[in-house]
Amino acid sequence: MAHTGKIKSYDSNKGVGTIAPEKGGDALPFKKSDLQQEAQEPKVDQSYEFETSEVDGGSKRAVNLQQQQGDGSSHKDQARKQQG
Repeated sequence: MAHTGKIKSYDSNKGVGTIAPEKGGDALPFKKSDLQQEAQEPKVDQSYEFETSEVDGGSKRAVNLQQQQGDGSSHKDQARKQQG
């Protein structure tokens, strides 16, 4: 299930950050490798769509982060619109 949230922090030197879910709850950690567009550096307050995954000890982290555009749609949604 996809969630949406905003980047709370990102350390480009370490390649790690946190994202705060829009629906509330604790910020979830993520790694640069979890970003769909790895070449782009996420910035604080940017909106992303993401999924969650449980890691060791049952804690959750954000995976498959996809940056959302200004209108709130993801790149996947835009691709679907372009295809008709």
